[in-house]
Amino acid sequence: MSNDIRIDDLAEPVYTELQQGALEFGQALEVDLSRDSILNEARANTGLSDFGPDDFIERLDILVNEWNADQGLSNLGRLSLRNKLLQHVTSRLLIQDTWNKHPEILDIEIKEPIIVVGLPRSGTTHLLNLMAADQRLRSLPLWESYEPVPMPGEGLLEEGSYPHNDPRYQRCADAWDMMQQMTPYLAAMHPMNPDHIHEELELMGPDIASYNYEWLTPSPRWRDHYLATDQTPHYQYMKDVLKLLTWQQRDTDTPTRWVLKCPQHLEQLPVLQKVFPDATFAVTHRDPVSVIQSTVTMLGYGQRMSRQQVELQNLVEYWSGRIEHLLRACAKDRNSLPASRSIDVPFHQLMADDLAMVEKIYAKAGLDMNNAAKAQLQQFIDEHPRGKHGRMLYDLKADFGVDPNELRRRFDFYFEQFPVQAEAE
Repeated sequence: MSNDIRIDDLAEPVYTELQQGALEFGQALEVDLSRDSILNEARANTGLSDFGPDDFIERLDILVNEWNADQGLSNLGRLSLRNKLLQHVTSRLLIQDTWNKHPEILDIEIKEPIIVVGLPRSGTTHLLNLMAADQRLRSLPLWESYEPVPMPGEGLLEEGSYPHNDPRYQRCADAWDMMQQMTPYLAAMHPMNPDHIHEELELMGPDIASYNYEWLTPSPRWRDHYLATDQTPHYQYMKDVLKLLTWQQRDTDTPTRWVLKCPQHLEQLPVLQKVFPDATFAVTHRDPVSVIQSTVTMLGYGQRMSRQQVELQNLVEYWSGRIEHLLRACAKDRNSLPASRSIDVPFHQLMADDLAMVEKIYAKAGLDMNNAAKAQLQQFIDEHPRGKHGRMLYDLKADFGVDPNELRRRFDFYFEQFPVQAEAE
């Protein structure tokens, strides 16, 4: 793989033999994307039946009904969506069972987290993973976000040390290996290896909540339901799962101050503050056009496996709208964040000197940048140079028929309010 990557078959994919075989395998399957089949399989896999409050059923129905009506999905895409819902409701059973057995978990306090808020593809992932290298902070690795609670009776593997000998870690590693084979450029756009520090939004999945489902496939009905619904209960659910994760490592030296991040928070700032009243907020800012072209290219590349046809025009329209909604909400609510515990993080400044930016965030959070932390962060920087897996080359006009400068005018309100530099031409 050369250092520069240009996907020249985005609209009309040229399939590898492996990809073609996977699609043919998927076509031969019968995928039961129904609420009852998913819930029954979760019960059978865990031996549990208490899902907790049943309000999640309505949300599950919205998703399965919308996705079943989507004639553009490939069978492999349907299977992937079903597997995600199965993962979430399985975790819901396991989480509820743990809370039932140990109600003291809910008394744990999540104190003074540092929360990164910003557009997808705006440096939030790098900033989160960088601060997660500080051993004084607790973060959420991908494997743990996918399966917060072990399966009943499942012990550690005989070989390897923790967490590599945890079956949950191994399942995540196997899935990442397969994903790299099916869609090999994903590593260059968004690494999803087991140790990758992930968004706490995944912990809302067992509550069948969040805008995360929109990333799996465009889901306008789900979007409209989500935007019209108070998200406070789902943020509280996520916080309670963070308490559970903290409790699970209570007898270790694992730190208890969390560093978190999620783009969804941009349109949920009042809710975020309500649920995490003592948090420090780092709000990243980047040219929305660069964000959109990166987002839709990544999702369009993934559609070669999940949809019967790649729908580039639909993607750019859908995500231009979602990015605008995120930013208009941020523009409205940003000043409600306490000045003493919030900071704006322009993308160009973060990329110019990420260590200095973290030090500014730490100052807001009341956390010293001591020599040990500085060394840990510098090691991460040295081991994760930008473009480590290749540098993606984007072309919004050639691939999507959209002029970057015309699209940028849609976001004049954002450039007027925040320190953002135009990038994409």
